[in-house]
Amino acid sequence: MSATKAAKQYFTTNLLKWHYEENSRDLPWKNQKDPYKIWLSEVILQQTRAEQGRPYYEKFIQHYPNIHLLANAPEAEVFLLWQGLGYYNRCRNLLATANYISQNLKGNFPNNYDDIRALKGVGDYTAAAIASFAFDLPYAVVDGNVYRVLARYFGIDLAVDSNSGKIHFKELAAELLDKHHPADYNQAIMDFGAGVCKPKNPICEECNLSAKCVAYRQNMVAMLPVKTKKLTIKQRYFHYLILEVGELIYLQQRLAKDIWQQLHEFYLIEGEEPFASDNKLWQTIVPFVEQKGERIFHSSQKLTHQVITSDFYEIKLHAIPPQLQTGIWIQKHLIKNYAFPKTIVSFFERKKYF
Repeated sequence: MSATKAAKQYFTTNLLKWHYEENSRDLPWKNQKDPYKIWLSEVILQQTRAEQGRPYYEKFIQHYPNIHLLANAPEAEVFLLWQGLGYYNRCRNLLATANYISQNLKGNFPNNYDDIRALKGVGDYTAAAIASFAFDLPYAVVDGNVYRVLARYFGIDLAVDSNSGKIHFKELAAELLDKHHPADYNQAIMDFGAGVCKPKNPICEECNLSAKCVAYRQNMVAMLPVKTKKLTIKQRYFHYLILEVGELIYLQQRLAKDIWQQLHEFYLIEGEEPFASDNKLWQTIVPFVEQKGERIFHSSQKLTHQVITSDFYEIKLHAIPPQLQTGIWIQKHLIKNYAFPKTIVSFFERKKYF
């Protein structure tokens, strides 16, 4: 599992050679030196593929070309721009950090690793990326792409989600880093993992590192990297009642510490299983609804640790129920001004309901 100094040097040299001569991956935040734009891109790319995150990055830069504008933007406006990206805690951290830098640091981004790492929502990987890309500091990024490339090339069977594995890969990544060109090296290994040494169907035949890649030579590509932990997936059933009174519609905001915090949704009943069609059951749970109503949409959304199965029911009421005092009633045409979780956005897109 240990590699010689010569083997490590060969890897770094040829990875950079690939980057300079063959890497054609074009992304709007590449070769960027503005720490604000680098930080913004890295926060967006947490838990998000580059192709999915690109239009969001471009929208944010268009709306907030500097950190002061982002810090002073209405929270609801920022969440609306973020809508569809998921993992909304990133958006909350984005706003908190923007406010801190704008107000406490006069808009000047920290220029050393420790201070960058101390920012809200910034972990080891993001701090290393910002430090190297914006300030040419010698910190190696370590993420899923890096784990995969190093595990395959050096034949490392330590589990990447174990403490010993994390330590080993972090130390190895630091040894491989080109200290004189940290930004180029980090960009190279990230792009190499995304475009060549892919999770599925890697293009080993075209890889200029395959001649000395342990996994390729020993037919172990599909076996590496190793993970030990198996995610426990929780099943949740959401039953959304689209309550309407004429041109008014009811919305409520998710305020509890749960998924989609601060986003809006319809009246929600969460159960451990799909509801039966018995109207008496509905009248017990929702006394202001006489009948269950027609189910007009069904969806399933897979999150990291849970699957949300959602059913949408159209309920037309004669008057606003006095029991509903926590949410808001708005005109239907104003619904576009509110941010919703992806499940409800999918409902809007497919049903063209409003």
